[in-house]
Amino acid sequence: MQHALPSPLELFLAADPVVKGVMLALVLASLACWTVILEKLATLRRLRREAHALAQAEAGQTGAAGLTGAVIGAVLPEWRRGQGARETDGEYRQRLEIALRRPVAAAMKRAESGLPILATTGSVGPFVGLFGTVWGIMNSFAGIAASQDTSLAVVAPGIAEALFATAIGLVAAIPAVIAYNRFAVGLASVRQEAMTAASELALRLSRAAPAGI
Repeated sequence: MQHALPSPLELFLAADPVVKGVMLALVLASLACWTVILEKLATLRRLRREAHALAQAEAGQTGAAGLTGAVIGAVLPEWRRGQGARETDGEYRQRLEIALRRPVAAAMKRAESGLPILATTGSVGPFVGLFGTVWGIMNSFAGIAASQDTSLAVVAPGIAEALFATAIGLVAAIPAVIAYNRFAVGLASVRQEAMTAASELALRLSRAAPAGI
């Protein structure tokens, strides 16, 4: 006779309080990770568009939004000052480039917020789930000792509940690891593109007269 498999809710409700705590913590961590994932997907798409727009920015461009607007706004004071009498062309360009790169670095730093949650969940989640499994199996063996009944019917429910904790840990960790790697690579690529665009814009600005703005 086949028995219906218990639902996840039934496994949770039947679990030991410690195992319940482990399961709940992992579920909350998973929800936090998915919140970060959805936010970073939107952020990465936006930054790619803005990095591309920055690469197309012109020396006299005004009224730009997003990263381009922040970069142009940051470099305007330096550009309006012009090249100092004792400042070489290279030093002038470097001064402009530093001003341009500063908002890019700030934007990328903001974009990286939340990634530690993915990294922590991805690395710690399986071990937290394993702790819940070990704890649940220990309780199962304690139940066997107390009842002096070694039948599978006695030990199976506790083991199933314990293993469910490991399953939740993996469900939380696997998407977190995949997302962290993807976003780390994606943000590094966008950073490189934006920094290159900032360097090229600094070169264009260094060759243009600030009187145009």
